[in-house]
Amino acid sequence: MRIRLSSIGVAVAWIGLMSSGLAAISGIVAAETKKETVWSAQEAPIYEALRGLRKLPDDVRAGTTKELALKIRQLPATDNKMTLALHLASLSTEGDLGRGTLQEVANTLTEALREKPQPDEDGGPGYGYRELARLVRYEHVQTNLDAAPLRAALALFEADDRKRQDADITLSDLQGKQWTLHELKGKVVLVSFWATWCPPCRKEMPDLEALYERFKDQGFVVLAISNEKEEKVRPFIEKAKYSYPVLLDLDGTVSERYAVEGIPHSFVFNREGKLVAQSTDMRTRGQFEAMLGEAGLR
Repeated sequence: MRIRLSSIGVAVAWIGLMSSGLAAISGIVAAETKKETVWSAQEAPIYEALRGLRKLPDDVRAGTTKELALKIRQLPATDNKMTLALHLASLSTEGDLGRGTLQEVANTLTEALREKPQPDEDGGPGYGYRELARLVRYEHVQTNLDAAPLRAALALFEADDRKRQDADITLSDLQGKQWTLHELKGKVVLVSFWATWCPPCRKEMPDLEALYERFKDQGFVVLAISNEKEEKVRPFIEKAKYSYPVLLDLDGTVSERYAVEGIPHSFVFNREGKLVAQSTDMRTRGQFEAMLGEAGLR
């Protein structure tokens, strides 16, 4: 789940939250109108369903997400509809809900943006256009929205990916060993940006550990990067007994170099050092296996 906090006079940040995330997205609208969000009788049940979506079993969540996408499309064109569509989009990429579900979510966000186009933010396309562009570029869904801000958002992501291809990493792990990404050619490398406070990050880490143990003898390296202090990270890692390298990016230089706006965010580089796959949210083990397959690791 990726939530962007944005309001008048408040710095923009992307963080992983639980049920409080919907209130955060509501602030995008509420801060501009200087009033609390009030949900209509038709909107309130959708709001409550979104708050509990993460608690559902994985085999139930996909169907519920699709149902909510259809229900949001039936709402009148209001700021609240946009808020609900944005929150559903942020939740839909956490795990593997299936391409059909993601397409319905994209269709809902497309309709919301068509009904109420968003103004630019900080000199660039509004959050809604960036979120739809993220779904299109990284989740491979379709949209029939022909809007200049969406094209601009797609161009921004394309430019970010070009920078990521050449961006290097030189950081030390918890044992003091220095790792440099460009020196790992010949290996398949998965770079994962995460934090101890991030629920989706914590959920995917056991799968990363299992894949690391499975493939490390085939030249597979995981570099897990956190910007938290060692006294926060070390006890968490030692308690969970994760064995892959955990690096500290205390000043955020590397996350900025990789244009990481939300976590978890993972990148896979093949043995030639080429960026071949990435995820902008939590992945399941099967999804990670597919990403590694793009690097020839099976």
